[in-house]
Amino acid sequence: MIQVAVFSDVHGNLPALEVVLKDIEKRGIRQKFCLGDLVDFAPWGNEVIEQIRNLNIPCLMGNHDERIAFDISVVPLSKHSEEETNARFIAIDHSKKYITEDNKKFLSELPFHLKLNYKVGEKHWNIQLVHSSLESNDTYLYESENDEVFKMMLESAGADVVVMGHTHLSFKKQFRNNTWAVNCGSVGRSKEENRLASYVIFTLDEEKITPEIVQLPYPIDETIRQIRESGIPDYYASFLKNENVLIL
Repeated sequence: MIQVAVFSDVHGNLPALEVVLKDIEKRGIRQKFCLGDLVDFAPWGNEVIEQIRNLNIPCLMGNHDERIAFDISVVPLSKHSEEETNARFIAIDHSKKYITEDNKKFLSELPFHLKLNYKVGEKHWNIQLVHSSLESNDTYLYESENDEVFKMMLESAGADVVVMGHTHLSFKKQFRNNTWAVNCGSVGRSKEENRLASYVIFTLDEEKITPEIVQLPYPIDETIRQIRESGIPDYYASFLKNENVLIL
């Protein structure tokens, strides 16, 4: 049996990341991967990047990582309210000024996606890691998406499992032949009502893959306090308290 932990979308929230990493360690899971979006919306962007670097955790380039690494302009999204649009511009500009040049270089060199192959007994399992999809790191795929979209991703990747983040909403969908599409949710900026830090554990044996979505409380009040004391808009503190109206 092999266990693999996958997490995503830390978004500068170091207290949430530390809780997730501690839980993974307590479970004795050595194989761990991050799907990207280390930065923006909480004030520990550099510290989060350095934690990932120091622990040598393989990590993908999320859309926010790409934007900070290459100083890409922010484009308003139609799903956002005027308040969130204004807050987003300020928060991302804060990251562009705050993230060190060395950490920006690290972000710029992250892979776009990774494919893992594990051998358990006589069985090879293929796990495809993406930030949001095979072609883009900015595609929103929700649980309500037509199953054929995920089946095509699995077929294109030649994978038994495709794992994604980006939407900050966890789900797991099983298809024929024990294939799965899984969203591991978000460590640091969950859009689920409980606002807990979320990640996924895959248990691989010779017969099947079993995904388990894990959701953990963390010192959210500390994150809220630090956001309010930083140059990041209070919108993101209110978001963590679930005080904002969310438009998906």
